[in-house]
Amino acid sequence: MSEPYHRLTWPLFLEFIRLPVKAASMLPFVLGISYAGWAFQQFSWVNSLIYGLAQLAIALFVTGFNNVQDYFKAKDQSYQQRQNIIGREHLSPWGMLALTIVILLVSVILGIILVMRTNLSLLVIGAIGVGVAILYTFGPVPLSRLPLGELLAGFVEGYGTFIIAVLINMPAPSPLNLMLGRRTFTFSFDLGWLLQLLLAALPVIILNAAVMFADNIADMDQDIKNQRFTLPYFLGRKRALQWYRLIPFITFAALILGVLTRALPLWSLLVLATWPLVRNNTRRYTSKPSKEKTFIFTIQSLLTVGGTLLLTLWLGILF
Repeated sequence: MSEPYHRLTWPLFLEFIRLPVKAASMLPFVLGISYAGWAFQQFSWVNSLIYGLAQLAIALFVTGFNNVQDYFKAKDQSYQQRQNIIGREHLSPWGMLALTIVILLVSVILGIILVMRTNLSLLVIGAIGVGVAILYTFGPVPLSRLPLGELLAGFVEGYGTFIIAVLINMPAPSPLNLMLGRRTFTFSFDLGWLLQLLLAALPVIILNAAVMFADNIADMDQDIKNQRFTLPYFLGRKRALQWYRLIPFITFAALILGVLTRALPLWSLLVLATWPLVRNNTRRYTSKPSKEKTFIFTIQSLLTVGGTLLLTLWLGILF
């Protein structure tokens, strides 16, 4: 007779959804609503609160669903039973799957409420985001098993979240709009507005992608055993680390570009003060890539740069 599954405790739930990484997931949202206040002098407490809860729910879903799918799709039995939290803690895989689906439904319901309060263009953007979240680890060829994780983390989680966070605070006429007729539909967008947001969010987009890149480098050996062929697999460990060392330079170049094009306030040059910390964190990670010991430095760089950028936006709002 098989041993009964263990109960999911609060500490196990926090590990299941990888709570320390959630702060990084919420950063583009907080930056987006603050940017709407600085650049457009617009802010809606209600819309921001609804979207914040929806974004948190989708972030929890992505991590939890990823753990469930990794358990079901694992080729390495040692990983499945000893490293994956579901096997290691003898949790019910179907129970954990049901939990992630409930979290997803919460996000979808909140998203629908937000669409009703704004416009239909949000439905299109949200549907794309939810689709990517599901297909990232689900389906015959999950996106996580392809060299696309960094691109998706940067542009879907970084840029996409930032766009929605600004959009929900914009009054009519919206810079993004979807109009439905009896037989036709019209989708309009302000290209200049989208470019401005891209330049403003680019440092965080790059660092969001860097977190995924660092995660995949650290997991490279285990990923190969489980037939996940991420970007570091195709680059090779040596070249992947060489690319990773360039990230601080690209990030701060993007920041300066944002200030020069006035997509960011002049105050944002204060973010350059974080250069020594980011550079040192990069060196500490590349000297010994490890999920347990040095991956946290990548998260620290993202939160430090993003947090300082957030501070400069509020300095721009206040002064």
